[in-house]
Amino acid sequence: MTALRVERAGPLALLQDAGRFGVRRLGVTQGGPLDLHGWAWANALLGNSWGAPALEIALGGGLTLIAESDSTLALAGGDLSATLDGEPLLPWQSFSIRAGQRLTFAAPKTGVRAYLAAPGGFQAEPVLGSVASVVREELGGFDGYGRTLRAGDRLEFRPAARALREVPQDRRVDYTSAPLLALIPGAQIGDFGGVSLYRAFNQDWRVDERADRMGIRLTGTPLACAVDSMISEGIALGAVQVPPDGQPIVLLNDRQTIGGYPRLGALTPLACSRLAQCAPGQSVRFVAQSLYRAQREHRRFMAGFASDAPFSRDG
Repeated sequence: MTALRVERAGPLALLQDAGRFGVRRLGVTQGGPLDLHGWAWANALLGNSWGAPALEIALGGGLTLIAESDSTLALAGGDLSATLDGEPLLPWQSFSIRAGQRLTFAAPKTGVRAYLAAPGGFQAEPVLGSVASVVREELGGFDGYGRTLRAGDRLEFRPAARALREVPQDRRVDYTSAPLLALIPGAQIGDFGGVSLYRAFNQDWRVDERADRMGIRLTGTPLACAVDSMISEGIALGAVQVPPDGQPIVLLNDRQTIGGYPRLGALTPLACSRLAQCAPGQSVRFVAQSLYRAQREHRRFMAGFASDAPFSRDG
């Protein structure tokens, strides 16, 4: 066993496996990678099985890791100006690292979250069946208490030399483009007036600074809903709830388990991934999608990582 030693901690670097499921009845949220697409490809570059814990790095912030031995690592998702001993390191590829080399993340260039994978995944003891880090609930992560990295921490893994790979160009995401976010209409969509429904899908929404792993606020011309209060009910990933101020909030992996605001519907998991890479001020739009099409596209995405050779599959 070897490790990446934390020389300098960034603002928010968290260990994330696929997420914590089957415990929402306890009020425990799912956690897991905000950008499922980037996380999955970081693991796939090393041939890791689905669910292998990888490091989610938000905003970079000077996070510096020192390798204790030679190995192959992989980087996918946002470009956070990563360097290896001062040399630029682009995402969407695996790379060799030697003992003593420094891996550093600085300011975001495109996207806001990068994913760093190690052979077999970083090692940690599961809590309630998962190592997903949820800071608010003090669950998971490399220490079991969900906290962010600190200087001196060690991220353990089994070193291995792997063939160097790149993610195919057509599987990479252009984080500079204005995203269209697929939204499956929900049970309360008929309670929004015609003008509000038109605005919901035909105006640009701006990503607000009030954004974290729990949810992202969007700002624009307010929406009006005939329902002003509801009995709280279970909240799904990507739920687009609209509070009385008419500004939507998209709920993400660390969301609360129940909520009482009316909802337009829910973003698909990959639409959530795309939104999670948007910086404050970036514009997005909703586009309605049927449940059938959303399920078909998600199954296709998952099938692409169902074997050890996603590079040869149409995932």
